[in-house]
Amino acid sequence: EWVKKQKWKKNVRQGALGLLSRGLKDRAITRDLEWGVPIPLPGYEGKRIYVWFEALIGYISATVEWATHQGAKDRWKDYWCSPAQIYHFVGKDNIPFHTIMWPAMLLAHGGLNLPSDVPANEYMTLAGEKFASSRDHAIWLPDCLGQFDPDPIRYCLTVNMPETRDTDFTWDDFIRRNNDELVATLGNFVHRTLTFAHKHWGFVPPARMDKKDRQLLDNVENAFADVAMEIERCRFKRGLKKVMDLAQAGNKYLDEQSPWHQDSERRATTIHCCLQACAGLSKLMAPFLPFAADRLWSLLGYEGSVHQQRWVWSPLREGQHLNPPAILFKKLEKPQVGKPS
Repeated sequence: EWVKKQKWKKNVRQGALGLLSRGLKDRAITRDLEWGVPIPLPGYEGKRIYVWFEALIGYISATVEWATHQGAKDRWKDYWCSPAQIYHFVGKDNIPFHTIMWPAMLLAHGGLNLPSDVPANEYMTLAGEKFASSRDHAIWLPDCLGQFDPDPIRYCLTVNMPETRDTDFTWDDFIRRNNDELVATLGNFVHRTLTFAHKHWGFVPPARMDKKDRQLLDNVENAFADVAMEIERCRFKRGLKKVMDLAQAGNKYLDEQSPWHQDSERRATTIHCCLQACAGLSKLMAPFLPFAADRLWSLLGYEGSVHQQRWVWSPLREGQHLNPPAILFKKLEKPQVGKPS
């Protein structure tokens, strides 16, 4: 009954209910080994706890260990014995353990939080094949970060996240998404806005807005609720798409208004609205592109980190100083991309 009530993703729900429909079966929690975690009972010296069983318990024992090191040994209860929500991010092969076996263990113990959500992903392959470190068919993160900024990597993995189906990673797709999406859409809107603003004012100019101007700002404000909803539902791909949709809307508005052809008052209003959209984007992109978000926050004249701000739409003040513009995302050329060394 508990499983039936959960609002999991379709693949997770179907996987759990499918297992239940076939009937529950006993599953060993020990193995006959000489190494591993022993059974703390006399007469079982040759038994060791199966990793699937002890790894699940490790969620709680690790929290207990953390609380102990914090000098507040009961603080683990803030996570496991209170209204705190528990999320398990796993691959689809771990659905049975986290939707049936682990909840059953928690229910058997009693008084512990059950999982709020199990956002299990499908599989991602590399150039059409499974990742295999033994065959060196893999992407080693230290090498990858030695060649590329982290945000383009985060972006490509998020928009290509296997949330509902298997996906494939290729270097060609990585380049295309960086150049055609991050650079040409998000980076282009920000850079055009800040360059124009810095050239003509160096601060946030005043505005006398009409219906189209207010529509852009309404889009910014609405995006906070939309992106938050997608994040709360663990639909990160959709959340990031809504951020990019706002950047695209900003580009469209800027092209339609063409401030380079407007009189001084109208030009100021157009750039004022574009700067407001940039301010909104700096917060909206923070969960997905944290480093670029902080750089944009600084370019807009703010001090500190955008990650210290509340998730609310807070417009720029007229007259706020703007720092000199800088490129958020670099265009990548195909020869730069190859197998990480």
